[in-house]
Amino acid sequence: MQKNYETYLKFLEEKLTAFFEMQKEYICCHKGCSLCCRNAEFPYSQLEVQYLAVGFFTLEEKLQELIEKRFYELGEQKKTFNGGVFLYDCPFLIDNCCSVYEYRGVVCRTFGLLSQSPDGTVKTPFCCFKGLNYSKVFDSETKQLSDEKVKEYGYKENPLGFNLSYEFLTNPDFERGFNIVFGEKKPLLDWFCK
Repeated sequence: MQKNYETYLKFLEEKLTAFFEMQKEYICCHKGCSLCCRNAEFPYSQLEVQYLAVGFFTLEEKLQELIEKRFYELGEQKKTFNGGVFLYDCPFLIDNCCSVYEYRGVVCRTFGLLSQSPDGTVKTPFCCFKGLNYSKVFDSETKQLSDEKVKEYGYKENPLGFNLSYEFLTNPDFERGFNIVFGEKKPLLDWFCK
């Protein structure tokens, strides 16, 4: 199953590399930014977690212990959390870099691009509101991308949204096409904490 999943990831990475390249003038992503690794829920399927575990066991023992401690502490915090959705920084984030980058999940790989729903609605990555990806062409009054700002800044390509929803990229069509089973899906923390 791992080989088939790696084939799927290679296919996905090729597509995402092309999308990021097409939109590179709007993208501010760089090693060490890590906004996408903070204050989130991180949906992961069983298959993604199994692959993530392969990466985890390649880490030095002290790093594994640190990550395990973070999961434990987050699990304890979640037990006493009285609110809506429990958001947290990814325990695999070490010194503002992903310690298991090559093994990261689908949602981590797609972050930063505009995503487009089947109904045509375009969703801007939240880093846009922090002055990063697509922020120069986002109109905060209309809450939409602005063609006028695209022209004003002299961008060569219009910003494009891609169908990158987690639900789409982990759907049965991909499972059949790559002979994989994503399995149950839940927040990353819930895979490691009871």
